[in-house]
Amino acid sequence: MDIIKNYECCRLCPRECGVNRYERTGFCGAGSSVIAAKAYLHQWEEPCISVTNGAGTVFFSGCSLKCRFCQNTLISSKVYGAEISVEKLSGIFLELQDRGADNIELVTPTHFTPSIIRALDRIRHKLDLPVIWNTGGYEKISTLKMLEGFIDVWLPDLKYYSGEMSERYSGAGDYFEVAASAILEMIRQAGNMRFDDTGRMLRGTVIRHLVLPGGRHDSMKIMDWIADNIPQDKAMVSIMNQYTPFDFIPDEYPELKRRVTKMEYNSVVRHAQELGIKGYTQEKASAEEEYVPDFDLTGIL
Repeated sequence: MDIIKNYECCRLCPRECGVNRYERTGFCGAGSSVIAAKAYLHQWEEPCISVTNGAGTVFFSGCSLKCRFCQNTLISSKVYGAEISVEKLSGIFLELQDRGADNIELVTPTHFTPSIIRALDRIRHKLDLPVIWNTGGYEKISTLKMLEGFIDVWLPDLKYYSGEMSERYSGAGDYFEVAASAILEMIRQAGNMRFDDTGRMLRGTVIRHLVLPGGRHDSMKIMDWIADNIPQDKAMVSIMNQYTPFDFIPDEYPELKRRVTKMEYNSVVRHAQELGIKGYTQEKASAEEEYVPDFDLTGIL
């Protein structure tokens, strides 16, 4: 069956809204045409991702989570971007490669999975870079299995342990159960981590976790789960300190209108270290608006 038919009754993400995206948009805000907001060499990812010249990053518009605090709300919730064909998307991947990208990084791509598979399949004989799936972690196993053989590096978030938090901030009370299962499937597909002599990850999984204000105990529970369930040769953990209280955060979330304190962040890092978890931490300076990409549709879209 043509995988594009998945758009006719869309159940690509755990929302399973069942919308015919040829006729109207789904929960993600997208129809059947790929929408992207930026494609460029991105220097601000983890060292094994950005490496030398930067990740060849494509930011897709729309999202199945729409977190209340998302720094990319212009594209995730407002679905700002330009429509591009599968052929154009293939060309973008190759142009990023020609510009010296260290990899091809697909950001929030889940709702366009069938089109991305088609785009990659058209050029897989020309593309000589690792392909990265950068996701909020809220993924269906069946969708991930469609991607087997196409994705080399998985870069999922593991945002919440608490169902109360995930319901409040992302409207997804089942987030942890879904994301934990998805990450285990990603690790199954990727296998052991592999790097080249520049430190670039060729295969593997990097689990990201953003510490939220007031959320350090929830973060520690996530670290406990990782330590108990994921062998160290299978994944690294990136504990992020970039939470920024943007003006658009609704007033009904007053707890999100402040920065994460040094004590909160350091306590999570210290707990991860005590568990023997390996990976990356961030300087406080990363929690600035200047690190949010300018989605101006310039570049190679």
